[in-house]
Formats: sequence, C-alpha cells, structure tokens
Amino acid sequence: MKKDRIEQRPSWDEYFLKMAKLVAQRSTCMRRQVGAVAVRDKRILATGYNGAPSGLAHCIDIGCLREKLGIPSGQRQELCRAIHAEQNVIIQAALHNVDLKDATLYVTNHPCVSCAKMLISCGIREIVMLDGYPDYLAKKLLKEAKIKIRKVKIKN
Repeated sequence: MKKDRIEQRPSWDEYFLKMAKLVAQRSTCMRRQVGAVAVRDKRILATGYNGAPSGLAHCIDIGCLREKLGIPSGQRQELCRAIHAEQNVIIQAALHNVDLKDATLYVTNHPCVSCAKMLISCGIREIVMLDGYPDYLAKKLLKEAKIKIRKVKIKN
C-alpha cells in the first residue's frame, strides 16, 4: 500500500504546475486562461491569473475588444484590458512585500515579451511551463538573461 501511495505522489514540478492550472480557472479572459505560481524553496510566494485590473469589468462580462477587432493572438497586446498572469504574480508579490528574486515561476503558458521583461527585472531565475507561446523575442530575452526555461508534461 505504501509503495502505491509514493508512486501516486506528484513531483514538485507537477504539484506546482497543477496549482498553476487551478489558478488559471479564475481567469476572466475569453481567449486563453493562464495561471502562474511563484515559488522559492518549495514555498508559494504569490499567484496570478489573467483578468481585468481590480475593480474593473471583466471581458467575460463585457466582451473581448480583441475579438471584436479580429486581432490575432500575440499581436497588439496593448488593446487587451487584462493583466497577464505573470504580471499579477509580480503585482501580488509587491502588494504583500514579497521578494521574487531567485524564485521559480510555474506557469501554464510561455510568457509574452512584456511579461518576460518584467520577470527578468524582478529576478525570476527559472520558468517551468506547460505550453509554449509563439513569442520569439520573449524566448531570446529570457535566454540572454540566463533564465532557465523548462517545459514539463504532467498527468491530469
């Protein structure tokens, strides 16, 4: 019985990526639900999901401007009212005086270039993700900053 229990126990990567998937369920984006969890020393520092800034109407309530304008994924991000999951992690950490330096970010999708620049600046040292995202510049900047990136598959 004990051996079966150990075999079912998730790895740390799987544990935190499943949490990122759970956090993503709070997303109010109509296009892509993204969740992120910042971790250091196996302790959660902050979480974030993509959605409108605090106190503003969410896209699920008023519709998606990017959809209305026919803007493809990954383009004209400034026309989105949502804050990205990675940005919300940084904001939540700042609001609660939590230092993200040398933390690992577990995220459901590869960060966009804007989020990549913020993650570099706040000292994230590693990104563990479930899925990719077609942003060449983000990948280039993260590599230049020597941030380790790993894509991990998990069991549902």
